[in-house]
Amino acid sequence: MKITIVGGGPAGLYFGLLMKQRDPRHAVTILERNPRDNTFGWGVVFSDKTLSYLERPDAETYRAIDALLERWDNVDIVHRGEKVTIRGNRFSGLGRIDLLHVLQRRCLDLGIDLRFEAPVERLEDLPPADLLVGGDGIRSLVRERYAADFEPSFLHHKNRYIWYGTPRLFHGLTLTFRENGDGLYIGHSYKFSQTMSTFIVECGPESWEKAGFGEKSDEESRRYLEAVFADDLEGQPFLSNASRWLNFVTVRNRRWHTGNVVLLGDALHTAHFSIGSGTKLALEDSIALADAFAEHGEVEPSLAAFEAARRPDIERYQDAALRSLAWFETAKEDLGLDPLSFAYKAMTRSDKVNHDNLKKRDPEFVAAYERLQASRRPGSTA
Repeated sequence: MKITIVGGGPAGLYFGLLMKQRDPRHAVTILERNPRDNTFGWGVVFSDKTLSYLERPDAETYRAIDALLERWDNVDIVHRGEKVTIRGNRFSGLGRIDLLHVLQRRCLDLGIDLRFEAPVERLEDLPPADLLVGGDGIRSLVRERYAADFEPSFLHHKNRYIWYGTPRLFHGLTLTFRENGDGLYIGHSYKFSQTMSTFIVECGPESWEKAGFGEKSDEESRRYLEAVFADDLEGQPFLSNASRWLNFVTVRNRRWHTGNVVLLGDALHTAHFSIGSGTKLALEDSIALADAFAEHGEVEPSLAAFEAARRPDIERYQDAALRSLAWFETAKEDLGLDPLSFAYKAMTRSDKVNHDNLKKRDPEFVAAYERLQASRRPGSTA
């Protein structure tokens, strides 16, 4: 087949290399608008300890990624200045640019035509292909061009967030809740290398307006937020990489493919960063689509099989992500809870984690929570 992929992010790169690795006769072209070393954001987090699901489709890529991962099993929740640690949670972090470099090298080694600084303005200008893949992110040109067929929907959420890096190492997925005179600020942080962490700051629209972020420069915003999280940063700064305030958008598509065109990754669906990694979902999309082609061969049945197999998982994941997002948007209502009860509420916010499996992950944490609840029941002598 002749395969053209618009977008050189994780979804497009990984799908391209899987197809080429399975059949070198495929002519795969990947068009990326940005330079090779240009990436927005900092690290990405995966909700699996080893990402072992990558080993089956391409062991070489798996080994290269696995060697770069920073791993941990703890979630730390900071409330009222007190840190509560919950163990048994498998996560790993990786620099986004490092992940892209691994995938880029593998594509080039396999003989894929990988073009950087190759923006696509009109799909009609592309040469004919047997398969056109839209892996071009949340503002997908491919999705926009075929919007009447895909029927996308966009749910814009009220909280604002901004994505920073910091030399302060957070040895675990850390959720930090800090208040000042302007309102509540929530930090989502984790290390992605031996020297750097990601730190996403989230706040409600009232706090954002009251703090005047709309009029602040990038440096002024960073200095303000460094003061909010001074106790957590331990003297380290926030670092910007085209960092800007955004509202999270949940993307869905009524149809996932039309003719010989299919979407992958953020062009197809998004899930709030509080529940896991969009990068993980993108890689899993690529595996599912490549598997569908391995089983069915032809374009039309392969695309149909991909959607049938993958859509239920994505819909469940998005539903859980929306519950998680909704809790963060209303977290202020739970600030009156003690740190232990607040941590329990945070951990069970999306129903992906309930009391029973939380107890399996960290029985000591759950036992402490149960003792606290029992002590507050009428007639308790605890």
